Formats: sequence, structure tokens, C-alpha cells
Amino acid sequence: MSQSPISNFGKWMALTAGLLGWLFDGFEMGLFPLVARPALMDLLTAEYGQQPTPEAFSAWLGIITSLFLVGAATGGVLFGWLGDRFGRVRAMMLSVLTYALVSGLCGFATSAWQIGALRFIASLGMGGEWSLGVALINELWPDRSLAFLAGLIGSAANVGYLLSALVGFGLGRYLEQVRGGLLNVGVSEGFVEHVLANGGWRFVMMIGALPALLTFFIRLYVPESARWENERNKGATSHWASVDLFGVLVGGLGAIAIVAVWVPTVALPLAVRVVVSVVGFVIVFKGYTYPVQRFLARSDSPELGALHRAAPTYRRMVFGACLSGVALLGTWGSVQQAPPYTSSLISKAAANAKSSDQGMPSGLSLTPQEGSSYAQAASAFGAVIATILAALLADRVGRRMTYFLLCLGSLIIVPGFYLTRDVVDESYFFLVFLMGAITATFYGWLPLYLPEIFRTSVRATGQGFGFNFGRILAAIGVLQLGNLTSLFEGGLKMACASFSAVYVVGMVLIWLVPETKGQTLPE
Repeated sequence: MSQSPISNFGKWMALTAGLLGWLFDGFEMGLFPLVARPALMDLLTAEYGQQPTPEAFSAWLGIITSLFLVGAATGGVLFGWLGDRFGRVRAMMLSVLTYALVSGLCGFATSAWQIGALRFIASLGMGGEWSLGVALINELWPDRSLAFLAGLIGSAANVGYLLSALVGFGLGRYLEQVRGGLLNVGVSEGFVEHVLANGGWRFVMMIGALPALLTFFIRLYVPESARWENERNKGATSHWASVDLFGVLVGGLGAIAIVAVWVPTVALPLAVRVVVSVVGFVIVFKGYTYPVQRFLARSDSPELGALHRAAPTYRRMVFGACLSGVALLGTWGSVQQAPPYTSSLISKAAANAKSSDQGMPSGLSLTPQEGSSYAQAASAFGAVIATILAALLADRVGRRMTYFLLCLGSLIIVPGFYLTRDVVDESYFFLVFLMGAITATFYGWLPLYLPEIFRTSVRATGQGFGFNFGRILAAIGVLQLGNLTSLFEGGLKMACASFSAVYVVGMVLIWLVPETKGQTLPE
């Protein structure tokens, strides 16, 4: 059946909004890794009166990253619930507004803990936008288009990540012009000097508020999913109850408790930290799955018939979380560390050259911020290309074989980069490009596969949990970044290389999930 021009227009507007939302998601995620070093050095030095040690810096970076991942996981469930209960579009507007405005507030932070708290709140919206946008696009577009669209989803996020690198690089080159422009429009000199100090990291974070404008576009032009409206008309959406969100709150508190026990300034025995982490993990899982559990219990009624079976849904949520966790742990434990790692290599080379009076070693002449921006841009550019190819490959050779090959490639490239390169030159950035390309392919695969294993009535919540609970698994792993840095003689590079072992787990798990190639999206 052919679609009317209005429905075609609505499809394209939804796709445009989704791609812009994912682009800004990537933009927001890329901003902090880009300025993490100057921001934390600035805030921790001001708080403690001296520059933090490399171990302290890595520990705080791990904590803030973990809070971001926990927030995204919580937001995926929270906004997924809102999308299944009140509609994809309204929930998407709220998610974009949340991550944009709160990200901008990071520019006003005065301590590392404030950065962590604001990143946590902003990531609630980022996690929600991913699950809502994926559900909306999959429900509006025909099945034959979904592989390419899944690739576009992953690609759009990495275009945003690339854009954040370009913003950081441009600010470093044109900081004086930015200062003059702000003064010319009447901004006070004291405020300008404050936000542009230490490489302008505060100004970079403030730019993160701009995506809030996207909400006006969504409100005016994006149609609601007809599949969701059918569920609403049948009365299925009424089985979502607000009281069930208490479980998400408890789960979020459990996740924060896990982060809290690993704070470097809190002296706790290792056994206590392990016990709290294990108990907290159970609380997180139970809390995040509670709304779905209650929904399935209510919908399995005589009036509606046995529309749902809890066990298969739970099983797919768990496997989705594990598959996502492999990809996310590999990304946040290794690839996301490439910009600060590059910055540290350049800073170390400059310090050694100054102390020995022998000049810089062979490599490019870059400032630490320029090197960080180049690394982020190289990684993002590789990811933009590879995410589309990964989704198309999954449509050709199957979902499971593609995931296996992605894990194999990532297992090779991550240690290949960190263990072979310690001079920042052209070949260094080429390997960053390859690492970004191969490890990011999962983000073209996940938006293709996850919607295919959940029904319409639980799709936003189910895939939101599946993708974003993987962030909890990643957060627990990233929390160990500081410990691994101090444990290994090679420091950060050995710690990052060690995270590649997680891909072995993915190579096994993928054969335990269903193959969905050639199947239609379940109703």
C-alpha cells in the first residue's frame, strides 16, 4: 500500500529529528572527554591547592565517566517508560531538553563533584533520546530500510562526536577571536576571562546547551508512531503505572552507591567495595526491570489474553544488556580514553624535552589540546563510516556473525594501538582512526538488532534497558581504570589495552541470542 505525501513527510521529519538528536547526543558525549584534562586539572588544583597526580586524575575521570554511564542507563529506562506510556514524541522532547540545558550548566561547575552530578543528570536525557529515537524510526519506516537507517543512527552520533572535536580544535586556534567577540556583544570582561581560562573548557561545555532548540522542531513537525497509537487505542499503554518508577529510583540509587564506594578519597577495604558493588548491581537490575515486570503482570489479563510472556522478555533484556555492555565497556574503557591519553603523551614529551634540553622527539608539533582534538576527530571520522557498513553487513551475513566479527576486529585493534604507539605522529592518528572505526561498528548494529527482539508495547523500555543497562556494566569496569593505571607498569595504556578482553565475552554471548535477519518487526 502506498503512503500519502503527508505520511512520507512525517517519516522524513521524524528521521531528521532522530538524526539531529543522535548527532547532538554524540556532540554532548564528546565535549567532556575533549576538555576533561584541563577541566579536572583546573577544578582539582583549585580544590586541593596542588595539581592532582596521574592516578588521581585517572580515578576522577573514571568516576565522572561512570556517573555519566549510570545516568544514561537510568535515563534509558525512565524515558523509555515515558515513551511507552505517553508517546515517543513527547518523551523525546523532554529528553533532548534535559541533556542540552544541563550539559550547558557544566560550564559553571566549581568542583569535580559538580561536574559529575551535572553529567549524571544530562545523561538521563541522552540515554532516553537514544531509545526513543530508535523506537520511533523503526516504527515509522518499512522493514527494508531499517539496516541502512540503523547505520545512519550510529553514524549521526559519531558526526556529533566529530563536531565536538572540531569545536574544541577551533576554540584552541581562535580563542582570542572568541574573547573579542564576547566582549564586543557586551559580556563583562571578568566573566569572559573566567569562562575562557584554561583553554576555554567552560565555554566549550556551555555550547552544549544549543541542542535545546531541537525541541521546537520536534514539537512542530514530528508525528507520533502509529504503532504506539494503536497500542494506546487498545488500552495497552494504560498498564504502565507511575508508581512503578519507584523501582527505577531505587535502581539509580544502587548504581550511584556503586560509584560512591570507589571514590578515591573514601578509604574502604577492597572487600567492602566488592560486596557493595555486587549488592548494588542486583538492586540496579531489579529496580530497572521492575516497571516492565509490573507492566507484563497487568497486561497478562483475561480481557487482553496472554499477549506477553515475562520470561522471554526478561531473557532478551538481559542478553541485550550484555551485548551492549561489551561494546560500551570497550568504548569507554579504551577508545574514549584516546583524547586524554594523547594529551598526556604530548605533555610528557614536552616536559622531557624541557628537562633534557634535547628538543621534542619525532612527532607532530601539537599542543595537548590540539592533540586531544585530533585524536577525537580521527576516532569519530572512522566511526562515521564504519557504523553504516556494519549495519549493511548485518543485513547481508546475519546479525550474529556480524557481531562476532566486530568483536574479533576490536580485540585486535585496541591493544594494537595502545601497546605499539607512544609518539604522536601521522601513523598514531591513523591507528586512532582504525580503532574508532572498528570499535564503533557496534553502534550501527545495536539500533538494528535491539528493536527486532521486543514487541511494540515494550519496545522503548525494553531496548532502552538493553542498550543503556550495558552502560552500568561499562561503568563498573571504567571505575577500575584508576586502579588498573596504578597496577600496571605501563600506566594508562596498559589499563586501556586490558579492557579489550571484554570482546572475548561478546564472541561467546552472541551465539546464545536469536537470529532476526529477514524477520519483520514484531507487533
